Amino acid sequence: MNSLTKIGAFGTALAATFAAAYGVGTAVSPVDTAPEQAAHASSGHGGGADRKAAAAPETPGGLQIAADGYALDLETPRVRAGEKTGLRFVIRDADGRPVTDYRREHEKELHLIVASRDLTTYRHLHPVRAADGTWSTTTTLPEPGGYRVLADFTPAAGRDGLTLGADLAVSGAYAPAALPPASTTATVDGYTVELDGELTAGRESDLTFTVRRDGRPVTTLQPYLGAYGHLVALRSGDLAYLHVHPHEEAHGAATSGPGVAFASTAPSGGGYRLFLDFKVDGEVHTAAFTVHVGGGDRTHEDQTHEEEGAPGSAHGHGD
Repeated sequence: MNSLTKIGAFGTALAATFAAAYGVGTAVSPVDTAPEQAAHASSGHGGGADRKAAAAPETPGGLQIAADGYALDLETPRVRAGEKTGLRFVIRDADGRPVTDYRREHEKELHLIVASRDLTTYRHLHPVRAADGTWSTTTTLPEPGGYRVLADFTPAAGRDGLTLGADLAVSGAYAPAALPPASTTATVDGYTVELDGELTAGRESDLTFTVRRDGRPVTTLQPYLGAYGHLVALRSGDLAYLHVHPHEEAHGAATSGPGVAFASTAPSGGGYRLFLDFKVDGEVHTAAFTVHVGGGDRTHEDQTHEEEGAPGSAHGHGD
């Protein structure tokens, strides 16, 4: 097959993938159609983060199924709620060929985020790549509804990291939940985490998370993915992705704490959900926060939920 034929075939397949993704997304959850401002954030991994911040990409990560000559081909677009299930996907290049050569960023070739549209369920996974370029992992998604699968990676042939997204439908009786209420304190597995600082639209700001247990500062934060904390921010509505890392990198087995500081920029105003991964005594914990950023409209769902309270959230991670 010559190159033009390959490109034509891939274009047809990609168009079908876009149509399928749009159908799933609109069927399970409306997407925020508010105008998007240019993103300026330390998103992605490693050196790519600095280049992304300088370039100020127009589209936040995770909103596109294809970009810069690469596409996310999700082979399992539908799973059942409450069952341990496999997820399989392929990253394809402009000729439709599976990508098999990646740069390792923060100890992994690819980071996979799976989050429900209502941002009450979150998974940070590290799938395994087969020789043919197929990635696979397993997880259990507790609630039915619409989810977003976000693949964060840096192809060896590319200059910068990419985050591509696809819709995932979780079957079952769907009961939508509103965004959990805003709070600067989160509790998880006996730890209390406090957030100091504000996420700001269009301008870089510092966020510091302080970890305590039984009221005492935790100074034994262990390295996790090359740092003492790992932060992902997702925008309510369209799940635009902001992946940032702390000011301090981890070296060797040295511990740190109780604070972990990040620099980040929100692409727009609105509601965001922050997920902080940290590791103590060999176990990774995820603390979740809801924050509201000025400069954008808050949804009626957000405001109503703050008045009525929120159900518990399900968070997880994987190796």
